[in-house]
Amino acid sequence: MMKTDLASLMKADGFLCPSCGRRHFGSLSDCLIGDGVLEKLPALLEKYGVKKPFVLCDRDTYAAAGARVAGILSGAGAEYALHIVERKKPAPDERIVGEAALWCPLDADAVIAVGSGVLNDTAKILAAHRHVPDLIVGTAPSMDGFGSGSSSMERGGLKVSMESKCPDAVIGEASVLASSPAHMIRSGIGDMLAKHVSIVEWKIAEVLVGDPFCGTVAGIVRDSLALCTASAKAAVGGDPDAVKKVMEGLVVSGLAMNYVGISRPASGMEHYISHILDMRALAFGTPSDLHGIQCGIGTLMTVRAYEKLKDLEPDREKALRHAHAFDLSRWNDRLRAHLGEGAESMIRQEEKEGKYDLEKHERRLELILKNWERLLGFIGELPSSDELEEFMKSIGHPTSYAEIGVSVADERAAFVMAKDIRDKYVLGRLLWDLGELNEEGE
Repeated sequence: MMKTDLASLMKADGFLCPSCGRRHFGSLSDCLIGDGVLEKLPALLEKYGVKKPFVLCDRDTYAAAGARVAGILSGAGAEYALHIVERKKPAPDERIVGEAALWCPLDADAVIAVGSGVLNDTAKILAAHRHVPDLIVGTAPSMDGFGSGSSSMERGGLKVSMESKCPDAVIGEASVLASSPAHMIRSGIGDMLAKHVSIVEWKIAEVLVGDPFCGTVAGIVRDSLALCTASAKAAVGGDPDAVKKVMEGLVVSGLAMNYVGISRPASGMEHYISHILDMRALAFGTPSDLHGIQCGIGTLMTVRAYEKLKDLEPDREKALRHAHAFDLSRWNDRLRAHLGEGAESMIRQEEKEGKYDLEKHERRLELILKNWERLLGFIGELPSSDELEEFMKSIGHPTSYAEIGVSVADERAAFVMAKDIRDKYVLGRLLWDLGELNEEGE
């Protein structure tokens, strides 16, 4: 049985996988989560040969830990440069990356991001382009990207997962993490709930489109999910020990993506529903919430949809009629109307993917029909929607998009459009292949 503690998972030489035979590397060199770990920042800088770090914060994260980081760096004699993003809720897009690049001195020899989410992703991109170390001082356990080597960004209005750089070090000061808003802690837990779906869809994708699956990595992700959910109630209440466990689970989830070089272990249909909501909000100013909150609700929505499939008897002729009747030009017009500029990138992506090609569809359909009982077995691994909803309510996590201000029309549109975000086989594509996806969202 593979040990899933951080020390084992971060070994420099990785580990030889008993499931897939590959050697997996996590890429994260240092992860310090606990009491007093922020004081070890000077030692980390010395380890990486850093003399002139660039510190990136926003107003909230500066108050949470940035001022303390600045004081520690001053005390250590580091010639640091500090930039505080003044905008409230900066979008993860070209503007924030450009702002960070313009404020980062040319002689900066490391990037230190104080925060999570947008700041974390921005720092990874900047450090990758500058070829310098990247250190993350987490201020809230709000998402699972701390230990990953990619950045979730909006480029040209389209939500993309960009290869960037795995941080060299992640620092999680227990008192800082425990003092973060409960809504942000719930967001991290919501991001972890998505793993229920992502692992199942990874298995389905291996059968239908040949995505390589690794049982060991899937097991590591499920262990980190169990760690987070077991600690969730206490963590939302601000218990430092519980928050540390949630943070550790989030870091492990990011490492899992590094192990296989894809996002399959950590995201699926629920993430793409969230991405559509974000793109809609960017284009038209509609309501949106934290990434993990949207993913948590999307997980519940996706599990409910999978439950309906358990009673479905696949109909080959219905599926073929649906595929032949599908009007791609009309669909593209709907994407444009709903998502604005971001739709164009999705449309160009489909020109390369060709997922609506009738011959490709027919081949996938035959695999679905041949393996239907096996697919239902995978779907049976999901928790029940009632169980999931009860857990979410117990920690105060929203269980519907209406609770975060999203209209019924936008919720339905996000569900049917999620399949077009990436070249990745998720529930929306399975429903389309079966002829069971109503493109009108009704």
